[in-house]
Amino acid sequence: MVQIGKIWLTDTAVWIQTADGRKACENFEEYPRLRYATKQQRENYETDAFGIHWPELDEDLSFEGFFHKRKETTLYKLFIAHPELNAAAIARRLGMGQSLLAHYINGTKTLTPEREKLILTEIKKIGQELATII
Repeated sequence: MVQIGKIWLTDTAVWIQTADGRKACENFEEYPRLRYATKQQRENYETDAFGIHWPELDEDLSFEGFFHKRKETTLYKLFIAHPELNAAAIARRLGMGQSLLAHYINGTKTLTPEREKLILTEIKKIGQELATII
């Protein structure tokens, strides 16, 4: 687990510094919910031992993710292309923890083909339900 000593925001990124002095950032540009958020919304975050959570924006970043090269998985590309998708709501529909789905999306946990199919099928169901609305 990464021990965090400091967290700060700039106009373009969220930065962390570990207890041993390493620094890393995540650019808001890579996260549509953070990209389009106001400064006040970005500043309204919570932390725990694992990462940063923006309740109002439904966005989570894990501290470990700051130091890992992101794999652009199918889910990652889908969620980046469609920021209107709510990962927390999709996780609830699947009976899955939001943090686990976030790990799958970010590529920090390995996704089996069966689990990926289950997630994509649920997203397609949501699309079909929305398509029936007049």
